[in-house]
Amino acid sequence: MICFFLIVFQGLSCLIKKIKFGLQIFFMAKLILVPTPIGNLEDITLRALRILKEADFILAEDTRTSGQLLKHFAIEKQLRSFHSHNEHRVLDETIALIQSSKTTALISDAGTPGISDPGFLLVRECIARGVEIETLPGPTAFVPALVNSGFPCNEFSFYGFLPQKKGRQTKWKELLADTKTLILYESPYRLIKLLEEIGQNLGEEREVCVCRELSKMFEENKRGTVKEVLEYFKSKTIKGEIVVVIKGAYVS
Repeated sequence: MICFFLIVFQGLSCLIKKIKFGLQIFFMAKLILVPTPIGNLEDITLRALRILKEADFILAEDTRTSGQLLKHFAIEKQLRSFHSHNEHRVLDETIALIQSSKTTALISDAGTPGISDPGFLLVRECIARGVEIETLPGPTAFVPALVNSGFPCNEFSFYGFLPQKKGRQTKWKELLADTKTLILYESPYRLIKLLEEIGQNLGEEREVCVCRELSKMFEENKRGTVKEVLEYFKSKTIKGEIVVVIKGAYVS
């Protein structure tokens, strides 16, 4: 009789463990990175819209900007602020919320979270704490800019925004030594300065393509030498986010 009860007890214990494991899998917290349009709202995917509708809540770089996006697509969802100025301070609190939810979406103002936008720190810590990560394919500015440039796409280096002060000159030395196609992001207010520095550090005859207002009505892709493109933009009022693609300095 005792043996019978032991067998039954062991069987129940095994069953309970399997049920617990199944529930853990079913309710496993997940963080989903959702790319959003870089300009043209038609670029959002059906899958992205579904995830935003189904998420328990959405982490947003700027809740005002993201609120307008959600309103456009008739999505009503709780937004929580998560950006470069508060990500270290609210990291533990944010991960605790993610772990207590089934699905959390992370979006930036435009493009793919983590690409020159908040996301890396949160993803790294979520992985360390056992939170599942999923990233949707979607808009990001540097890919169409690279293809539009006409420069080789098989090898390239993406540098994003260069440091404004500390480490900027060191970064230019790194770019000078890099022979692949180079990709930089820049604000329209600093484009002239950037082009001048490209000329000073990489040479005025280096070929570049400056991409502006990608996916929007007034999209522009200006190609030429650094000297030519610099003169062109000096006579213009520069608007919109900028991607600068620099032709590689290939070693013969």
